Amino acid sequence: MVVEIKNSMLEQAQRLLFDLKLKGKDSRHRTKFIRKLQEQREEVAEQERELLKEHAHLDENEQPKTKEAEGGQIWDLKDPAAFVKDKRELYGEKLVLDSRNDQDMLQTVGEVLLHCEKEFSGQEAIVYDYLCDQFEQEGTDHE
Repeated sequence: MVVEIKNSMLEQAQRLLFDLKLKGKDSRHRTKFIRKLQEQREEVAEQERELLKEHAHLDENEQPKTKEAEGGQIWDLKDPAAFVKDKRELYGEKLVLDSRNDQDMLQTVGEVLLHCEKEFSGQEAIVYDYLCDQFEQEGTDHE
């Protein structure tokens, strides 16, 4: 089983799964899955900081500079369009979960999502649909 989650969906997926009321194995595997999402979020945050350093003018401490803008401070970027492009690319990349050690966890989380009876609306419904799609695609795209 292979499941892919876009970096842009990590936080929302984590929040949705965290709010589900589960017990036993379902809860343990959900928690393990959430930890993997959190690890990826931390890695993405670090990569975003590196991108910022790459694209911003740096101060004497090698930290990105800010400048005044309408109503506040913004990063002092060398090429804002290039930064936005690279950041969009970073958030379009995916966390790929396919380890043999994670098969039980992935299967359990997939079953929890696909058989969930909780009603979702708004942004939460979009996230739920996205996650279900990722677990359903596993059966067709990656075998």
